[in-house]
Order: sequence, then C-alpha cells, then structure tokens
Amino acid sequence: MLAAAALAVFGGAGAASAHGFSSVAYADVTSPAPATVRVTLQLEYDLLLVSAATSEQDDGLFQEGQPAWENGDYPGMIAAVRDHLGAVGGYVLDHVTVAAYGGAACAGTLGDSVDVRLNDTQQVPYATVVADFACPAMGRTEAGHTIGSTLFPNAEGFVSQGTTTIVVYDVDDRSGSATLDERQTTFSTEQAWYERFAEFFRLGAEHLLTGPDHILFLLALIAGSRRLREVVLAATSFTVAHSITFILAALGVVSPPAILVEPTIALSIAAVAGWYLIRLIRKRDTADQLVVAGDNHFALDRAGWLRLAIVFAFGLIHGLGFAGALGIREAFSWQLLWSLLVFNVGIEAVQIGLILILFPPLMLLRRRAHRASLWVTGALTAFVVVVGLVWFAERLLGVSDWPAVPGVQ
Repeated sequence: MLAAAALAVFGGAGAASAHGFSSVAYADVTSPAPATVRVTLQLEYDLLLVSAATSEQDDGLFQEGQPAWENGDYPGMIAAVRDHLGAVGGYVLDHVTVAAYGGAACAGTLGDSVDVRLNDTQQVPYATVVADFACPAMGRTEAGHTIGSTLFPNAEGFVSQGTTTIVVYDVDDRSGSATLDERQTTFSTEQAWYERFAEFFRLGAEHLLTGPDHILFLLALIAGSRRLREVVLAATSFTVAHSITFILAALGVVSPPAILVEPTIALSIAAVAGWYLIRLIRKRDTADQLVVAGDNHFALDRAGWLRLAIVFAFGLIHGLGFAGALGIREAFSWQLLWSLLVFNVGIEAVQIGLILILFPPLMLLRRRAHRASLWVTGALTAFVVVVGLVWFAERLLGVSDWPAVPGVQ
C-alpha cells in the first residue's frame, strides 16, 4: 500500500523544485483616499514577463525584459516594464479586481511606479507595481470591498501547481490577511476571523498534499518506524522542529536563501530513507525489531533516539521550506502570523491523517507476512533514496524546468 501510494503520487514526477512549479504573489491593500483602494503588488518578474507578453501579444516586452532578467540587470528589468506599461497593466488589471459594496466594480489604473528587487527567500527577482482602483462612493452604513486575484493560473501553462496570492489589507476600518488561489479567487474585507483561518488551514493541507518532497519524507518516516509509538514520536519531533523555524521565519529572525534550503531538504529525504535501508541491509529479518531493556523512557532504543534526533534536525530545515513556500520574510501583522500558524495546523492535520491511513496496514502486513513487509518497506525506501538524491543533484546544480513561452519568439 505504501509503495502504491508513492507511485501514485510520484510516478512520472521529476520536478527539481521542492514544491512543483508554483508561485507566490503578494498584495498589500490600503485606502489612501476616500473611494480609492490601492493594491501594491509584488510579482515574480519572469512569470509576469512571459504572462503579460503572451496574453497581451507584446513580443517587445519579452525581447527587452528576458535578456535583462537572464543577466541580472535590474535597471534593465525596470525599464522593460516601464516601456511596456500598457501590456503589463492590461495583464494585471485583467487578473486583479476590486469591487465595492454590493458588487459594483471599481475602475483600476496601473501607476508608473515600478521597482524590481531580489526576493531574499525565493532568491528570484520580484517586480513591484501599484494599481489604484476608483470605487463608487458609499454611505456610512455601507462598507466592505471584495478583492479578487487570478494571477498566473495553471491554464497559462507557466505554472503547474498554481499561484497563491497572499493579501494583507488595511481598509474599511478593518485589517487582516487572506490567501487567494484558483479555488478561492476572491474574498471580502467583511469576512470573519474564522473564515480567514479556514483559508490558511486549507492552504496548509493542500501544500503538504501537493508537495512531493514532504510526502516522501513522511513516507520514509512511516516505512522506517518499527512501532506506532516510534512513528508518532518521529512525527511529533518533526512537527516541533519545523514549527520552530516556521515561526522564526515568519518573525523575520531567520531568512536563509532557498538555494541552500531546497537541496538540504532533498538530502534529508534521502538520509532518513537511507537510515532505514542501511539498517535493513545490516540486520535483515530483525531490522524492524525494537528491543528496549529496563524502564526506558518512551520505550526507544539507542537507534530510535538517534533517528529521532536526525528527524528533528531535518525538521528544522523543512520548516524553512514551508516558510519559503509562502515567501515569508517578516510578520506583516499579528493577524498574518496567526494565519500562518493555522497554515501549519493544516499541514499537521494531513500528516496525522496519512499516518493513520498508511501505518496500520503496514503493521498488519508485518504480523501476517513479515518477510514481505521487509521487501515492501525496503523497495519504498530505496525508491525514496533515489528520488531524494536526484532532487538533491538537480537543486544543487540549479536544473530548471522553466517551460517554453508559446507565441513569443
């Protein structure tokens, strides 16, 4: 069952990226004047370049902006956007919307303020553009705006796992945060706190389910655990560790570059799986035996404690990966920080669910067909080791799976 689950998720997957090819956009929504909503956007530059050039049929934007991006020429990247502000504005205003109370559309205009800087977490250039939306005047009893984003959808062909737009807002005498993606493209500033948290819970759950590296790591933990208490302790250790670095990243205390985090995550996958594989080769039929002398705390042997320490250490790295998936660099607000913690809870809910689904059948197989269970777990961990090492090499060498740009020469 474990092997089948792995093949179902990873059969044909060869992504060098830890989270598939996806993107994160940022939107800061404010109201600088009555009946005006300002949306300050931070967008992945190369994605904005190909999406706007393709949808607006502006070959010049791509021809000017692509060489600047390849050469790390930031003034050149800024100039390309400014020279083709019509195409960029056409794309942005087609995919970012603001509606006033009652659904009345607000008219958007893209300003000429453009900046491009390196995103420290993602380690790629991000463009900052500002759109002002003129909204119908509202009475005192009327409040609330609906913000929408369909930026960089899968249908464009440039992302395979969608784009998440993280919105932080301070408008209508309300402040908070929200996430938008292809399943949830709009939200209202009138939404309740539990609705915001539900969005982040879902986002966390989906992130683990669609993140093959984290699922592989979890499968390696399950396959290499000899008793239920061992996998529970390993999962708890992993949870505590990645929660620590996740929160530190959200607070802006730590911000290591993805170029270091992503290869290390891949290596951790191979290491945890390899730990069990080496034990299986050395101990063979007794590889899954857990013998504890005396009244040992938590009933773990020396190998179990050492494995727990390794899982904790790698959990710290995975926490940075979770934070990097949302491009977290600082706590924008306490509301956002709490939302990110709920994102973490969503991850844990899926993790616990997978353990409850996969570990009992494995234990049943061990009791009824012990040797067969060793072959199954051995094959699975060998598969995980190979995939982890391949991903490690790809990420270390910077292998890119950037798709071709249709219609742009």
